[in-house]
Amino acid sequence: MQFIQTNKKQSRFETERASVPETGPERKASVTIEAAIGIPLFLFAVLCLICMIEIHSIRLSILNAAQSAAKKAAEDTAVVPVLNTAELKADIINRIGIERVERSILDGGSRAIQCEQSFLVPDTGEMYIKVKYKVRIPLPVFGNPSAEFSEEFRMNGWRGYQNGEMDGEDGQIVYITERGLVYHEDPQCTYLQLSINFVPYAQLSDLRNEGGGIYRKCEKCVYGPPMAGIYITDTGGKYHNSLNCSGLKRTIHAVKKSEAIGRGACSRCSH
Repeated sequence: MQFIQTNKKQSRFETERASVPETGPERKASVTIEAAIGIPLFLFAVLCLICMIEIHSIRLSILNAAQSAAKKAAEDTAVVPVLNTAELKADIINRIGIERVERSILDGGSRAIQCEQSFLVPDTGEMYIKVKYKVRIPLPVFGNPSAEFSEEFRMNGWRGYQNGEMDGEDGQIVYITERGLVYHEDPQCTYLQLSINFVPYAQLSDLRNEGGGIYRKCEKCVYGPPMAGIYITDTGGKYHNSLNCSGLKRTIHAVKKSEAIGRGACSRCSH
């Protein structure tokens, strides 16, 4: 009887001992293995996110530059009905900024942008713009992979201005923006056609706009510390983190001057 009680006590002791968590080398080894697996996976996820953001940024830059360059090409084709794709490409690169293009993840820099498949329909003056390019995937995988993208859109032919007059209506035509306080007589005014430049933030303190003023952060798109590269314009007074910022957009409306009530004349293009 005494022997049976001893076994019961011993069994209870072993159970209590098994419930005590390990604190020795086994536990430390387990934590080390978890860290060795978890940290690389976390860093890989962060790298993928950064890669996606950069791809999205360069795509927006190319699309915006292509649309702006196509507008200029439409004016040129009104005189000579031929679409110069080489000039279209050069204009796109110039509007993005050659430094931005060469330092981006484009596979080959400026050579990656191709516009040869763009064409003009002479009968209608309509342009079909197709910009192809390759983007490097900066991930630690074999083969240095790249992905091919294209931006395609159609643009109607440019039929010229009406010498400031609208057919069949009395009144001079002026150009306004949604938030602007002045009207413009010239649709190519520099206040309407922004020249956007991508510059390193470290150089910002040495840069000045055309009026000699410094650049301050945009309250709409700059939160916390600015990015390594920022966007500025020649005539603006703010720097931006995003090309999608409304401060870098201009929605232009052509209206009769009599409808531009409450707006003053632009000091640059209006007389």
